[in-house]
Amino acid sequence: MNDDTVLCLEEAKEGMNHAIFHLEKELQKVRAGKASPMMLEGVKIDYYGSMTPLDQAANISSPDARQIIVQPWDKSVLGLIEKAILAANLGFNPKNEGEILRIVVPSLTEERRKELVKRARTEAENAKISIRNIRRIANETAKQLKKDGTPEDEVEKLELDIQKITDEFSSKVDKIIEIKEKDILTV
Repeated sequence: MNDDTVLCLEEAKEGMNHAIFHLEKELQKVRAGKASPMMLEGVKIDYYGSMTPLDQAANISSPDARQIIVQPWDKSVLGLIEKAILAANLGFNPKNEGEILRIVVPSLTEERRKELVKRARTEAENAKISIRNIRRIANETAKQLKKDGTPEDEVEKLELDIQKITDEFSSKVDKIIEIKEKDILTV
C-alpha cells in the first residue's frame, strides 16, 4: 500500500472512531433510571450575564443511584440553578435545601423506558449513518486515487479494507446499543 491509500484508510478509521465516541457521549445523556451528573449536562444558567454550563458553576455529584446533589460555588445562584433545571424539562423537581439542590430521580415507567430505548436506537442509527457517510467519502477518495494513477489492485484492496472497517464499526454500534437497551430495560 502506498502512503495515499494508508492515509485514506487512517482518515476513515479516525472519522468512524469519532462517530462511536459521539454515540457513547449521547447515550450517556439517556438515563437508565440511575442518577448521574451527566443527566444535567446541557443545563445552562444565566451567570452574571452569560449563559454558563451548570457544571462550571456548581459541583454536581451522585451520592447514590436515586439522587443528584448540586452544590453551587456561589450560593446566591442557587435559585437560578433551580429554575434552569426546571426549565430544561428533564422531569426533575429539585429540592432547595439552602446550600444545595437535591434532585431525587424518579423511577422509570415501562412506557418511559420504551421511549428511552427508541431514543437510544435513533442515536445508534445516526452513528451508523455517519459511518456510512465516511465510507462513501473514503470510497470516493479511492476512486480518485485510481484516476491519479494508483494501481487498480491496490485500489480494490483499499475498497475492501474500507468495507471491512465499516463493518467493524457498525458492529461496535450494535454492541453498544444492545448494552444500553439492557441497561434501560433492567428494572
